[in-house]
Amino acid sequence: MIDLVIEARKAAISEAVMVRRILPFRLRRMVGPFIFMDHAGPIAQVPANPSSLDVLPHPHIGLSTVSYLFGGQVTHRDSLGVEQVIRPGEVNWMTAGSGIAHSERFEDPAALAGGLEMIQTWVALPEKDEEAMPSFRNYGAGELPVFTDKGIWMRQIAGEAYGLSSPVATSSPLFYLHVLLEPGARFGVPGGYTERAAYVVKGSVEVAGTLYRPGTMLCFGPGNDPVITSREGATVMLLGGEPLGERFIWWNFVSSRKERIEQAKEDWKQGRILLPPSDNHDFIPLPDDHSRPAGTAPRPEPLS
Repeated sequence: MIDLVIEARKAAISEAVMVRRILPFRLRRMVGPFIFMDHAGPIAQVPANPSSLDVLPHPHIGLSTVSYLFGGQVTHRDSLGVEQVIRPGEVNWMTAGSGIAHSERFEDPAALAGGLEMIQTWVALPEKDEEAMPSFRNYGAGELPVFTDKGIWMRQIAGEAYGLSSPVATSSPLFYLHVLLEPGARFGVPGGYTERAAYVVKGSVEVAGTLYRPGTMLCFGPGNDPVITSREGATVMLLGGEPLGERFIWWNFVSSRKERIEQAKEDWKQGRILLPPSDNHDFIPLPDDHSRPAGTAPRPEPLS
């Protein structure tokens, strides 16, 4: 029923923010086009210095970043001059394409008082779109389809599933949903896709008699029709889609070509990827590059 179980591990994305990192995983680099997934929070107590939560300007290529909040708020700024506050239930979809830099700032302590919690994923781009012009779009919670049934509530963040279709513009077949389950609720994972996964955010779920708790991703193959049961209530993120082929990932760069990663490193060092015009006083420098042949040295942890 389950192809692979991934247990999240800890990673730091800023001075005060530790995340649970789910993707990439050594035995499963991607689920459909999803190549990265972080779960930040919940952070119940705001630090005395809220700016210690900030993620400074940093670059991306070859992917779309997808930010989704359960609590708190974040201010996004990027090279295009976009400044956007994202709140729970909204979607920030930034396509890096040929190259973009952005920051994530936590500038309103009052908005964090109820707790900060967010999921960020990266969606790799098809080869034909890897060098597309960068773009950004915020989608309000009211723009995204919501479905309810007995004991089930779900929001269609992106793609198509269960007969729902999100207005979020995507580059390849995928689905991404936020699901709330009441105790005893049962539902099946979306069909029609080659790769599918369920990530447990809160509570617990049961599949084929085994209980899975927060911080766990369950990966399913195309021939399985698993039923997920919530015993005590749960929050689950469902995601998947069609594979795009091999992708290389180093720090915040994703590409189908190793040499493109090397170019992006040099572009960031030389300032050829512009900083956000309203947030250009500091940035995250390129990590020390200790690259060796694959499998002989760890790579720097990506940032969100």
